[in-house]
Amino acid sequence: MEVEHSIKGQQKAKVKLEELTFSYGDRKVINDVSMDFFECNVTAIIGPSGCGKSTLIKSINRISEITNEVQVKGKVLLDNKNVYDRDIDLVDLRRRVGMVFQRPNPFPKTIYDNVAFGPRLSGIKDRKRLDEIMEDSLTKSALWNEVKDRLDQSAMGLSGGQQQRLCIARALAVDPEVLLMDEPCSALDPTATARIEELIEDLKKYYTIVIVTHNMQQAARISDYTGFLLHGQLIEYNITTEIFTNPEKQVTEEYITGRFG
Repeated sequence: MEVEHSIKGQQKAKVKLEELTFSYGDRKVINDVSMDFFECNVTAIIGPSGCGKSTLIKSINRISEITNEVQVKGKVLLDNKNVYDRDIDLVDLRRRVGMVFQRPNPFPKTIYDNVAFGPRLSGIKDRKRLDEIMEDSLTKSALWNEVKDRLDQSAMGLSGGQQQRLCIARALAVDPEVLLMDEPCSALDPTATARIEELIEDLKKYYTIVIVTHNMQQAARISDYTGFLLHGQLIEYNITTEIFTNPEKQVTEEYITGRFG
């Protein structure tokens, strides 16, 4: 199924998928998907379990290749450069395209060392510079005021919502351009979810954000654009308000109104 992926009159696309087909061995997970992710906007990917949402966003920073034998056709363009070209540096790609997972996964280290991990790995050793990066990242992730007096304590002592914001800070510390979020609120309570949603709204001023969510209300609240995926195909992609108030496809309406999925 071919879906028009250009939305007229919009700003620069930071990431473009062009006829992307993604398979694990013989199992095709993404089938001929083309769509744009616009700079400094939030795009939500919705669809039932098993439809390929997580694989779709993981294809952008090629993280799916870590544990799986994959086959890729088509292109994933980051600033018009195909991330599947042979000369791509995967370490640099994953710095530019950060990832926040479904469940918080802080390292069993101090709060400070969690945030400083990426910068240190990239060669930054100066303590003053690390302090600056750490404070800036924790401030951007709306966590600084809560942890500034216990940076030398274990990150494992933080609440679930705080741990997820710490993971966001850890991703921001390496100065990414794109932030991928794979159901970042699914393991959190409503209060923590609201904090993360407020944070996403603030972060889109600086980053291109792509979020996978099962929560239709969340997609409607926080995203600028929404893509509906079904059986690995992009069924519909549009401005979020159009998707939720005036979908073009009947199957889209059936999904967002809870008739299946």
